[in-house]
Amino acid sequence: MEEQGITTSEVSRNVQEAAAGTQEVSSNIAGVTQASQEAGAASGQVTSAAGELSYQAEMLKAEVGKFLERVRAA
Repeated sequence: MEEQGITTSEVSRNVQEAAAGTQEVSSNIAGVTQASQEAGAASGQVTSAAGELSYQAEMLKAEVGKFLERVRAA
């Protein structure tokens, strides 16, 4: 009977340890999910900034072209 009590206690302890491990894994997954979402948002911001920079570069190119035409005409 005493062995059965010890075995039951050991099983209970193992179940508690497994539950704690599962909780830790779940917490880590939540952290990875949040980091992934933040990286996605940052990627979107970089893409947007790159698009704006490309637009500004095209505008600058056009203005420089106009300026050079005026210089040549002068």
